[in-house]
Amino acid sequence: MEEKFREEFVQNALYRLDESTRMNGISLEQLSNEELWKRPNETLNSVGNLILHLCGNITQYVISSLGEKEDTRDRDSEFATQQYFPKKVLLKKLKETVDEAKRAINDASMKQLLRKRNVQGFYFSGIGVILHAVEHYSYHTGQIAFWTKQLKNKDLGFYKGVDLKIKNE
Repeated sequence: MEEKFREEFVQNALYRLDESTRMNGISLEQLSNEELWKRPNETLNSVGNLILHLCGNITQYVISSLGEKEDTRDRDSEFATQQYFPKKVLLKKLKETVDEAKRAINDASMKQLLRKRNVQGFYFSGIGVILHAVEHYSYHTGQIAFWTKQLKNKDLGFYKGVDLKIKNE
């Protein structure tokens, strides 16, 4: 029973990570390199900074904590960076980070999923670490989609061809 739970939990976490990556790819396709680094105002971050922030957060929570590797995150630089990396570079960095996190999640034993640990000043089990990473990724994916829609004044078609009006059985 434990192994079935682990497999189901892992499968759903990986799916959600893939969905956010897919949606971020669609958003980034719409933006020029200049728009990628545009800030809506002084208190908000650019899409480029959000991508760097997601890479840092996913690395700290999943790759470092769950994957039991050294935590080398420099959170402040994620928001301060204005080096204007091209979107191809950012998307590649995001995909590589997510792929490494997915390996760490997929390889996590039940013991690793249940073990409590300190991450960024919080105390989470491995399950909590994964839930945080998936939720945090989804949250910022929504911000990226919103800002992209604001800049482009168009629907991004995340679910093009899918009937979202189907009722539950």
